[in-house]
Order: sequence, then structure tokens, then C-alpha cells
Amino acid sequence: MADPLTDDFADGPAPTPATVRFEVSGELPADAARDLGAVYGGERWVARVTETPFEYRYTAIGDAELTVRRSQLRGALSGVVPAGGDYVVTWIGSGTAEVERLGERLVLPLGAPALFPPDHEYAFLVTDHDQRMVHLDRAFVHRVAATRSTVGDHSLRFDDQHVPEPEAARRWQGALTALVRSLRAGGTESVAWQQAKVVVAELFLELFPPMVDDLPGVLGQPRNARLRAAVEYVHDHAAEPVTIADLSAASGLSVRSVQESFRRVFDVSPLTYLRQVRLDRVRAELLDADPLAGAVGDVARRWGFAHLGRFSAAYVERFGEYPKQTLRR
Repeated sequence: MADPLTDDFADGPAPTPATVRFEVSGELPADAARDLGAVYGGERWVARVTETPFEYRYTAIGDAELTVRRSQLRGALSGVVPAGGDYVVTWIGSGTAEVERLGERLVLPLGAPALFPPDHEYAFLVTDHDQRMVHLDRAFVHRVAATRSTVGDHSLRFDDQHVPEPEAARRWQGALTALVRSLRAGGTESVAWQQAKVVVAELFLELFPPMVDDLPGVLGQPRNARLRAAVEYVHDHAAEPVTIADLSAASGLSVRSVQESFRRVFDVSPLTYLRQVRLDRVRAELLDADPLAGAVGDVARRWGFAHLGRFSAAYVERFGEYPKQTLRR
């Protein structure tokens, strides 16, 4: 994949208060683990020397809604990135990079766009790499998505193992070229940058088509606006540990009001609703899985079901068949 993102921003427009612009660099592994881990709020980041003298450089420029970034490393770096940050599209120009999430390992392809797991904690290992990235703020992407008739204001989920179509990747590259040109020409407050940024977000949704959850229509009523925020949180974080306190924080409702609202609208507790969403996700994966390669237990654990016996009973109660029967369809 050709590379439209270059380093020569130094002669461009001066930063404005709205601009995100920073660089970290050095030659010590301990400094790299500290500096780069701080960028992502990561944990257990470790850097080490490989066959060449160690050095690193990480740059970012853009605004709070979208930044273009480059990470260069002579050495190896590993660590854990928490769930819930920006949507991050990356491509590797040289070296190696791999991620592991929910027990699944993925080697990132050279020269092709890939999506970092957006909704799960993941571990990574990169070695002697030159990596380009585009960070897109979630709220910004969701606002752009809300204008699409196929997405509307539904909750969004993305398949980080989706392989983009070559034509979509080509348009993505062209949009990034225009984005960087607008940044050089007018800075982040220019109309050209704002327009180019929206085009990139639209092409992100084309590059990695969102899997949309149909939320109950009753949530469209004004009186249920805060409950909707709690329900959207459930759908967005179904694979993660979710508590009533999380739903309270997401919706602005008290813990008691969250419980009462779920009872009033859905006649179930919040955690029962969460379990139903998780069961639906498991069923969707089983219907799409290869019966010869699929493992029901792995899928169930991926969606938060630690006790497989109780999971199987709940699955039968919801769908009228055992998980293995769904897998064989």
C-alpha cells in the first residue's frame, strides 16, 4: 500500500489550540516502554534490543477527533492495550506486528489496512517496524455513522478480523492523501481539514463495515433517552465485564433508576438483558462458524460465559436448541 503520510509537517501551519501534535523519541528500551505505554494507557509494556542499536520515534498530528500517526522502532516492544480507546486503523510498512485478543492471535499484513481490536483488551508484539496509524475518536465516528441510512443511530460493532476490499483500501489511501494535504495547507481549523476528516470517517465505515445492533424501538421515546444510553453501553461492551455502576455512569441515572428502568421497559434486570445480548452474539458467531473448526466453548468464553453448563442451559432457554445444534446448521 502506498504511503501518503509523511513526516514533513514541520514547515506547515503553526499548531492551534485545537491541534493534537506531539512526538516522543529516544534510544533506551525503558524509555520506549514508558513513553509509548503512556500514549495508550497500556500495561506491562516491555521493550528490548534486537539485532540493531535500539531507537524509537512516535509522532502524531491532527485534532481531538482524528490524528495521523507514525511509529518507528528498531527493537521489540510488547504490552497490553485496554479496551475502549479510539478506533485505530493501521498498516505496517516494514517489520512485524501481531495482536492477540480473547485468545486469538492475528499477524498484521504488510502494506494493508487493519483494525486494532476496538472493543477488547489486546496484547501486541512489534519488532523492527515502521507503522502508520489513523486514530478516529469514537464519538466522531458515531456522529458520521448516524448520517448513513444503513446505520442510523444504532450502536456500532466492528470485526477487527475483517479484510478490506482492495477497492475500499484504494479509496481510503486517496482520502488520507487529501486529508494530509488539507492539514498542510490550512491546519486543523480549516474547512478543508474538517471536510476531509468526515470523508475519512465515511471511508472507515466502508473499509470496516459496522455490525449494527437493532435496538428496541421503545428506546426512541424521549422519556427513555437515558435508558438508551445504558442499553447502548451494554451493546458496545457486551464482551467485557459490565456492572450496574458502569450503566449508571454511562446513562447519568442512579443505580436504582437503572434497575427500575430496565424492569419498566424490558421486564428484566440489567444483567439479564446483558446476558441476552451475549447469547445473541454467541448465536450469531455459531451460525457463521465452520462446524469442523468451531468450538462452542471458545465462543461462549469470548462473550463472558465462564460456566459452560449454565451457558448451555441459558442458550436452550433462549433459542430452543443446544449450541452445538446451532453450530451444525
